[in-house]
Amino acid sequence: MKFHISLLFSGFLAGSAFAQEGAVRTEVPEDLLSDDHVRAELGVNEFTAPSISKLFDTLQFLMPLPLIETQRETSERMPLDRADLAIELGFLIADGFLIVQAGQMEKVEGMAAEMTRYGKALGAGDRINRHAAGLLESAKEQNVEQLKKELASTQRDVEVELVRLRDADLAHLISLGGWIRALEVSTVAVDNQFSPERASKVMREDIADYYSQSVAGLEPRISERENYIDIRNLLAGLRHEMVMEEGQDPTPEKIKEIREQAAELVKLALQRKK
Repeated sequence: MKFHISLLFSGFLAGSAFAQEGAVRTEVPEDLLSDDHVRAELGVNEFTAPSISKLFDTLQFLMPLPLIETQRETSERMPLDRADLAIELGFLIADGFLIVQAGQMEKVEGMAAEMTRYGKALGAGDRINRHAAGLLESAKEQNVEQLKKELASTQRDVEVELVRLRDADLAHLISLGGWIRALEVSTVAVDNQFSPERASKVMREDIADYYSQSVAGLEPRISERENYIDIRNLLAGLRHEMVMEEGQDPTPEKIKEIREQAAELVKLALQRKK
């Protein structure tokens, strides 16, 4: 599998937006790399996207999570554009981690069905179907750790299929959608129950910088859309907002500002192509 995937990556390089002359690629923050997701199968390279599972590890330090306050209604009508499908799938996978974290096992079936719909539309239906069955089985057994593993594997396998289909940019959008959702929930949690220690979990300028550069490196049909230009600009601003001088603690006012920007990122990310 490693050899096969490496060939796919090599073949895709010439046509990738990241292969354009002068393009800059920011490395994925080390703590967002999942061993099975990245090192064993995909390898660390310019196509690697951060694991949504790793992004959600921070939320265990921010309990209680504001699930009702940040509840998201999904549209019955799926988007037609593949970039919109990908970023919304990232939101769905993130919602799956929230459901599991909250122990809302009764919602797993609906979540798995939605993920299957999106995976099929992206051309990765068979891969997601396998994990959907595992999600349902693990929910029946109340096996939280296995549910998390299935969700992480879902992202990994969809990315593998997207690379095979020469749509590696969409893998980054899945990860971006997951991070925006995680940022939304974490900023609300910290704003509702502030402490400098909790707030420090949000102040990840390296992640904001990574996604800002990632959006800039997407192929022009995506990166030049108005909402993605706005997303990149917001992320660049967030990166500066999150930088703390040595010995300086984040303030409640700073967290409120970041919460507002996270909410704006959610709106921009979920704007579908007309």
